[in-house]
Amino acid sequence: MTAYEDAVRRYFVAWNAATPEDLTKAVAAAFTEDATYTDPLADVRGHDGLAAAISGARQQFPGFEFKLTGTPDGHHGIARFSWDLVSTADGSAPTAGSDVITLDDDGRISSVSGFLDRVPGA
Repeated sequence: MTAYEDAVRRYFVAWNAATPEDLTKAVAAAFTEDATYTDPLADVRGHDGLAAAISGARQQFPGFEFKLTGTPDGHHGIARFSWDLVSTADGSAPTAGSDVITLDDDGRISSVSGFLDRVPGA
């Protein structure tokens, strides 16, 4: 597994955390303390901001999981990957996106720039 694939795996562990305790641990494992996350719906910094953004998305889409589509592609500490938000009940995926991450020297994510490729009703 490459450093990029490992970082993306930890990213999805955080986004799919089932409990607040799991989320806290997963965010700390995946992201630097001052990491930034920016997408069309959020612009946050740090573990607390990340946890709040993730919790908000999970509350908005209960019964859904974020799933990697394809293989992460990376170079020079930067990686890109795509994802679907998939219903655990019926497998539908109303939302999809692509993210670009920057890694620090330890392989943790220091920034995320997110893009929504497909959204419900759009």
